[in-house]
Amino acid sequence: MHEHSSSRGRRKAGAGVIALSLGLCLCAGQLIAPSPASAAPIVTAAAASAKVKPSVRSSISTRSVTYGGKIKVTAKYINPANGKVITSGTVRLQALRKSKWVNLSAKALGKTGTVTLTGEPHVSGAVRAYYVGTPTYKPVAGGQFSVTVKPKTAPVRTRIINEAKKHVGSLYKYGAAGPSRFDCSGYTMWVYKKAAGKSLPHKANSQQKYGKSIAKGSKQIGDLIIFRNGSYGYHAGIYAGSGYMYDSPHTGARVSKRKMIGSNYVVRRLV
Repeated sequence: MHEHSSSRGRRKAGAGVIALSLGLCLCAGQLIAPSPASAAPIVTAAAASAKVKPSVRSSISTRSVTYGGKIKVTAKYINPANGKVITSGTVRLQALRKSKWVNLSAKALGKTGTVTLTGEPHVSGAVRAYYVGTPTYKPVAGGQFSVTVKPKTAPVRTRIINEAKKHVGSLYKYGAAGPSRFDCSGYTMWVYKKAAGKSLPHKANSQQKYGKSIAKGSKQIGDLIIFRNGSYGYHAGIYAGSGYMYDSPHTGARVSKRKMIGSNYVVRRLV
C-alpha cells in the first residue's frame, strides 16, 4: 500500500514536470492549456518616420559693404529624397558675433522653396542662412560667407570743410602753401588737394578757371570762392555756408572763418 501510493505520487510529480515543460497548467489533477494572450504577448511599436535633412544652395549679393549698407543672402532648399523643393519652414539670416550666431532677419519659405533675406551686418564677419526645421525636416545651416564692413566715409564737401577747419589759426605768409603757413590761394590749393584730390594752381586768378561755374544763389559749402577786381581774381576762399567763408586773408592775419568780403566774386564747384 505504501509503495503503491509512493509510485502514484511520483507519476503525478512527473506529469507536473512534463506539463510545465510543455507550457501547460496542472490544476486539480487536470492539464489546462494557457490562454493565447498569456502564452505569447504581442509587442507592437509604431516606427517613427525619420526627419529628412534638406540640401541647401545659397549665395550672397556682395561680400563688402559700407557701414549701414545691406546684404542679401538667397537660399534654396531641396528634399534630397525626391528632388522636390521644400515649401514650409522659416529661414533666418544670421551673423557670427563673438562665437555666437545672432539673427539679423527671418522669412518663411514659399512655394518656390527659395528665400532672399536682407540685413545690415554693421561689423565684419561671417553670415549664413539657417533653416530652423519642421516636424518633417531637420534644421540645417547654409554655407558661411565672409563679409567686410567698411567705415562710412564722410561726404566730400564735409571733408573739405573739416580740412579747412584744421588750419584755422595758421599764419598768413605770401607764397606759402602749407602745411603750417599759407597765402590765400596756397590755402585753397592745400585744402582741395588733401580733402578731394583736386589740384589747383597757386594763384587766385588762375583758380577761377577751374571747376564748374555756379550761380551765386546756388553755392554750397565746400565751393571755391574767387573774389575779383573787375574780372581779375585777387583772393580765394572756401564757402562755409550762411554767408561765411574760410580763408587766409593777408599778412599779419591768420586762417579763419569770417563773413564774405564783397559781392564781386565767382563760385567754382570742384566736387
